[in-house]
Amino acid sequence: MAENVDAKIVIIGCGIAGIAAAHRLVKSGFTNVRILEATGRSGGRIKTGRLGNTMIEMGAAFIHGPSEENPVFCLARDYNLLDPKSLTPENQAVDVGEDPPLVPNWFTSSGQKLNPDDMDPATELFHVILDNTPESTTDKQSWSSVGDFVKSEFQRQTATKWKDKDKHTRQVLLGAMNSMLKEECFASATHSLEDLDLIGFSMYLSIKGVDCTFPSGAEGLISNLMSELPANLVSYSRPVRCIHWSYSESEENAVMVECEDGEKINADHVIVTVPLGYLKNHHSTLFSPPLPAQKLESIQKIGFGTCDKIHVEFESPWWDADCEIIYLVWDDEEDISDHVSDISNNWVRKISSFNVVKSSKSGSHVLCGWISGHEAEHMETLPEQEVRRSITELIRRFSGDLTITPTRIECTRWFHDRWTLGSYCHPAIGCSAQNFKNMTEPLPTRGKQQPLQVMFAGEATHPSYYSTLHGALLSGRREADRLISHYS
Repeated sequence: MAENVDAKIVIIGCGIAGIAAAHRLVKSGFTNVRILEATGRSGGRIKTGRLGNTMIEMGAAFIHGPSEENPVFCLARDYNLLDPKSLTPENQAVDVGEDPPLVPNWFTSSGQKLNPDDMDPATELFHVILDNTPESTTDKQSWSSVGDFVKSEFQRQTATKWKDKDKHTRQVLLGAMNSMLKEECFASATHSLEDLDLIGFSMYLSIKGVDCTFPSGAEGLISNLMSELPANLVSYSRPVRCIHWSYSESEENAVMVECEDGEKINADHVIVTVPLGYLKNHHSTLFSPPLPAQKLESIQKIGFGTCDKIHVEFESPWWDADCEIIYLVWDDEEDISDHVSDISNNWVRKISSFNVVKSSKSGSHVLCGWISGHEAEHMETLPEQEVRRSITELIRRFSGDLTITPTRIECTRWFHDRWTLGSYCHPAIGCSAQNFKNMTEPLPTRGKQQPLQVMFAGEATHPSYYSTLHGALLSGRREADRLISHYS
């Protein structure tokens, strides 16, 4: 505990990392904490919306690994934000990695509904291959990326396992395999698995528990945390132009935060929680003097990609009553691939699944489709009626029912959001654990006693839980704890 510390702390960004840092500091006796938020709302990449009467998540939706080890799960439980099933010991004990066992419907691009059991050879093979990605350079051999490894393993294993299957079956299984690859692209917010570092891929750690969502919206987590902070702690619509820091070790008000509106705020410590996409695009003007070389190298080496959602509402369901996820299988694909060649005409092929959105409202029939990479970035530039036309055509083609017409469609546009410029991070080619470690280093880095002028938090600063809500939350707490121990 650091009783009544009046050191001036400025936190940049009111997402879950910034809120978690402020929460921790205020609870520990820091009396001079302020958050500067560029937009008019708190929550950052947590954003709950509505489509008709149905609640939808535009941003973070899942608690990955809802069990005691996960601080987001513990908070959600304490705030009473979870449904009873997520709270059961059984649910917390299941170790499924990131793949909760959902009830699927499978459809092909010829409008055929498939028997899910017939898809097992593809889905099982995919998970076996992915679970066996090399974890050290000694095992790495000649593969250049996760995508390269998965493709070569797929070709090696199917040459014998699938050789007795007829041509049509092999074609459908190849399509199912490609759907799995595209799924993995959304999970990593990457354009292609060829952009993921093979060794870096194994840095991500899962927590046990079957992934769950917030029945009444993830923003409930934000509003509960915010209600425990002093009322005037956040300044909204207050973008920061530049953070002026220095290499010297002078203690008092060593940092000056210059806002877009001209306000200059002196601070002892600044915690920067802006998304990596924003840092990649604006680091050269956001920091003066410029960031040290190793910090810059990390910002460049860690990947940051786009994963968008397309929520689609229907008058009545065209999927089974117990269905939780719909997989789309293109049965005309020649090669194993997770991206499309002619994006402007074929972007919609990157969508390989729709989750059925659970709703407390009867008569709500909403699906959430997923799209990532350059295809997602292209979709964001299209007029709404163009997206509606493509999605309607896609669904009619796969369901085989030419009368289906969506009643509403809502797409996210994270790549074109000027404050995020993408969705979340992944270990790009050449990215190592050292890059994540360097992201967490305070400035200035040299000097015997670190003055902790500028500190960094956010999902892209967590070495093993990057890309998650809990990674972001823990990173905010980590930086708060750094200050607490500095003053105690």
